[in-house]
Amino acid sequence: MSAGKYLSVFSPATDEQRKENFEDYWEFTQKHGGELFEEDRDLAIKRARLKHFQDNPVKLQNTEVNQEAFYRNYVEMEDDVKSLDPLTLMLTGMYKFARHEWVGIKGAWDSVPDMANSHSVEDKISRVHLAEEFCHVRLFDEMLKTVGLDKVEWVPLGPIKEKIYEQFPKFPGFLMDTPAFVTELMGVTYYCHLHEKIDELLSHEPEVCKRLHELLDEITIDEVAHVGQRRNFIGPIGMKVSKMLVKPFYTMFFNDIPEVVELFDVPVMIKDGLEFDFNQLPEHMIEKSWIPSYCRA
Repeated sequence: MSAGKYLSVFSPATDEQRKENFEDYWEFTQKHGGELFEEDRDLAIKRARLKHFQDNPVKLQNTEVNQEAFYRNYVEMEDDVKSLDPLTLMLTGMYKFARHEWVGIKGAWDSVPDMANSHSVEDKISRVHLAEEFCHVRLFDEMLKTVGLDKVEWVPLGPIKEKIYEQFPKFPGFLMDTPAFVTELMGVTYYCHLHEKIDELLSHEPEVCKRLHELLDEITIDEVAHVGQRRNFIGPIGMKVSKMLVKPFYTMFFNDIPEVVELFDVPVMIKDGLEFDFNQLPEHMIEKSWIPSYCRA
């Protein structure tokens, strides 16, 4: 761990600092993801990393996933959530979380300029950001395949939720930036708790446990960088609003995924979000991710 090196993600920043950090982030993200394949919504380095995992599969040896219960409940919870075993809950909840991300980026991809028409650094960053999010869905899909769930379909949400996600990227920045930042922060919070839950439920399957951590690391490292990047869009008033939004946003979002409420301590997750300062992250993630200069002690 790297205690004391970093400051709260809610730390203040001047306009000049934010401008400099956009330039720094743009340089980072080009090296981190590699060439953008616009038509495929993919990035060269991310594609190669996923192929490495696919070419070197691992399998559960002594654990049987309840596939019937998973497929019955992964899109919508049909059973009493308390009747399901923790592993099934972790996997169906993980799918539902990733599905929300997938629906959101589908709507955003067609709403923001493609790279050829991205003339500002901020627009270019946003385009690559979305491509990284599509890579995350592929990584989540690979996590499910790693435990033998190879018939998963990525199903749209209901028409009202789909429409909300479709319209959200069209909002002006002063309305969009704060909830977008809190959503990224919520992602990092969930992934950190998911890492712990993987150890708790699958430590007796060392190969699969390691692979799930590797796949989730790829996602979490990106998401940590996204937290800093999305924070960089926000001025002092917006940061105060962002902090006020953490509790209601986390509560509303996780209440929509009953598995998360059943399996995790949501009040602790809210506390972690409000206190987030990068220091609790493992060093190997910090080394590969990006943190704004004004969040460094």
